[in-house]
Amino acid sequence: MEYYNKVIESINVRFLRGNNYRVEKPVTIVNYEETDNTLVLLHHGTLKFGEDQELVNEGEVLFLPGGQKTPLTIGGSAKKIEIDLDQFTESKKKHLQSLSFREIKNTEDDCISMVSFESKVFDVVNFFNSLDIPPFIIRFNDRLATIIEDLMKEMEQTHVGRERALKAQTEILVIELLRHILKNRLFLEELSTNSTYFKDPRLIDLFNYIKTNLGGDLSNKILAKVANVSEDYVGQYFKMLTGINPQDYIEYQRMEAAVELLRTTKKSIRDIGKEVGYKDTAYFCRRFKMMYGVPAGKMRRRESLINV
Repeated sequence: MEYYNKVIESINVRFLRGNNYRVEKPVTIVNYEETDNTLVLLHHGTLKFGEDQELVNEGEVLFLPGGQKTPLTIGGSAKKIEIDLDQFTESKKKHLQSLSFREIKNTEDDCISMVSFESKVFDVVNFFNSLDIPPFIIRFNDRLATIIEDLMKEMEQTHVGRERALKAQTEILVIELLRHILKNRLFLEELSTNSTYFKDPRLIDLFNYIKTNLGGDLSNKILAKVANVSEDYVGQYFKMLTGINPQDYIEYQRMEAAVELLRTTKKSIRDIGKEVGYKDTAYFCRRFKMMYGVPAGKMRRRESLINV
């Protein structure tokens, strides 16, 4: 249990988007794929997936891990229309019509809700993608369906704290998804064999050290001491387990910290640069613009206008 708690604590979750659809024209997409992890709640009608076209019952949820292809049938019809993903993308409005959550509750038409989210371990590894698990149905889990419905309701609100509420509910959504996987003993082999980044405590130590020392010396020499490996090997070691170079990861973390400081403080850009590890303000500004496409000062002004 401690191992899985460590997994959950290490995952950073972000809400990406949510949509409600009424099925206008039933269709089978032979190679359906979502870029991001997506949960599909079937309210009414027909939803099938996989080579065997396994049936999702009303009130159940289909989980589509990002990057996993599967045949997907949306809506029931005697006349079967089969198209590929590119064709579906071009003609999506012919098949699916957006509607509000309130409208879903007042119709018996074929309807689905879709919620997409990001789940990265230490902002590096796409957790569910790394497990390489196939799409699957989440049966007999009313709580998960309720959380999805709550997310869709929140999306249609204009209350203060909407974005914060969406983030909090998405975190609960991912926890409930992981609890369902563990409770039903699904993909335990994938969890134990593919999550290599949890098996070596040295990597956890590196992540934690970087997070708490963004303004300090994070050279490979220092990282090697933290991980107790040679300086020549630490870069290879980090990339082997995460897929990214340590210095690229460090710069990403520093820039994300800088964005947060721009949004939440009145510190000067020079002071922010120093706080996240850049002694040279001009270099910090160049790297910031290269990463985000806008100067740091312009992002601050944009954020100030948004928060007025």
